[in-house]
Amino acid sequence: MNALESWIEAASGVIWGWPLLLLLVGTGVWLTLLLRGLQFRRLGRSLYLALVQRREEGARGDISHFQALMTALAATVGTGNIAGVATAIAVGGPGALFWMWITGLAGMATKYAEAVLGVRYRIADRRGEMNGGPQYYLSRGIGGRRGRFLGGAFAFCAAGAAFGIGNMVQSNSVADALRRSFDIDPFWTGVVIAVLAGAVILGGIRSIGKFTGFFVPLMILFYMAGALVVLAVNWRGIPEIFLYVVGDAFRPAAPVGGFAGATLTAAIRMGVARGVFSNESGLGTGGIAAAAAQTRDPVTQALVSMTQTFIDTIVVCSLTGFVIIATGAWTRSDPATGLGWTGAPLTIEAFSTGLPGAGGGMIVAAGLALFAFSTILGWAYYGERNIEYLLGPKAVLPYRVAFIAASFVGAWVLTLPNIRGFQLVWNFADLMNGLMALPNLVGLLLLSGVVAGETRRYFRRKDPRG
Repeated sequence: MNALESWIEAASGVIWGWPLLLLLVGTGVWLTLLLRGLQFRRLGRSLYLALVQRREEGARGDISHFQALMTALAATVGTGNIAGVATAIAVGGPGALFWMWITGLAGMATKYAEAVLGVRYRIADRRGEMNGGPQYYLSRGIGGRRGRFLGGAFAFCAAGAAFGIGNMVQSNSVADALRRSFDIDPFWTGVVIAVLAGAVILGGIRSIGKFTGFFVPLMILFYMAGALVVLAVNWRGIPEIFLYVVGDAFRPAAPVGGFAGATLTAAIRMGVARGVFSNESGLGTGGIAAAAAQTRDPVTQALVSMTQTFIDTIVVCSLTGFVIIATGAWTRSDPATGLGWTGAPLTIEAFSTGLPGAGGGMIVAAGLALFAFSTILGWAYYGERNIEYLLGPKAVLPYRVAFIAASFVGAWVLTLPNIRGFQLVWNFADLMNGLMALPNLVGLLLLSGVVAGETRRYFRRKDPRG
């Protein structure tokens, strides 16, 4: 097992080198320029469609605009917003949060493009459900052997990635947080997660959409309220937040307290990697959720879909980072190890410091459990759409069963001796994220003309000002 750990860690380091980081951010920047900053110019309209209008009555699709957005948010607002932000700051310093912002702002254009193409090239299966996403816009949009190869490569990597980013990482982080906060055995955490997830996942996208449409908004508001209370109590630390974030984004972060210091490279790499882990812009998942939406036009749903990245990274991730920095938790050490805090325990330390007593830790533990559970639901749908693309409808039920079982394994691995269970699962998730991003990013660049054309057509009809 130790050899497997070392191999996954090394492979993850190679995949997440500078070429992929530049490709991820560069694709978002290219799409931002091509679409003339659409994510900034049309953000207000996008939020209105997503949160106020919510649906297009009578349009083809399986779930409403709002439910599609909540399914996408369910998949992305997860441990990346709590443990991922904390890990980025622990390794890269406060400056990593700045690079998460850059990834999120550029990623809004990427998410928009994924949704346009997801709806544009979606198909109806034999059950009448809509299937779409990179596996379809790569194979149908690009076409030929190249398109089929890229579509198949994405589907294979995404079906596997669902077990990492969307499953074992989530249950692993919940089990770690509950063990530290309440001394709950990870075995039983895994059992509970698997049983609850199975009750929803086995019902398919309509069951997932109804559940997330109700559950996810409450979940996000609960966590945001807790973070805002911590910041209100620790308001004196707020001015330092921006000094640290912006300053350390362009210089090596100096050692302070339990923080060992970080290079500029570490800040950029961790910010981009954890930003992508959290909002998934560039991974292609946004196109899968968008394809299920009831919509008459690809651009309408794409405007809704890009708000997911904004809410996930610019709002929720920022609040976590602000709490960690304002309370000074990132500079303190774990008394048990003498090392700086990292992952979910760092966020728990920050909230516990900000709200003395058990309240702060309970907010994080509850938030982490809710976020992780919703992510498992969203990624179950992503994974089964890709396994169906590869192997047909008969493979969906066995895949669901295996996925539910894996949610138990992600928590159980923490009980194994001599294994860094937390780091093993995170490295596997990073590796699979990178592998599925590559074919999707190539496809987005090749099909960027289609995205621009659909956008021009839509706004000439809706608003001549563009």
